[in-house]
Amino acid sequence: MKIEDKIRNLIENVVVANGYRIDEIKYEKEDNIYFLRVIIDKDGIIDVDDCVKVSNLINPILDEEDPIAESYILDVCSKGRE
Repeated sequence: MKIEDKIRNLIENVVVANGYRIDEIKYEKEDNIYFLRVIIDKDGIIDVDDCVKVSNLINPILDEEDPIAESYILDVCSKGRE
């Protein structure tokens, strides 16, 4: 199972229960830094507060389950971020 699928299985229920959808999950390395990007969506506009809320919801789950061996930065963002 890919790490992105494992992460989705861990966090999707809490994200959906709070009115959001997971559009995509990416685990990628830029330079020497790993990023776990969770791209969210909802009906209406996603703002910074939504990203912070989802980050606060999923961070404890990821800390407890510890599915990624490397150190990484959690980046919760919206589809429109380019």
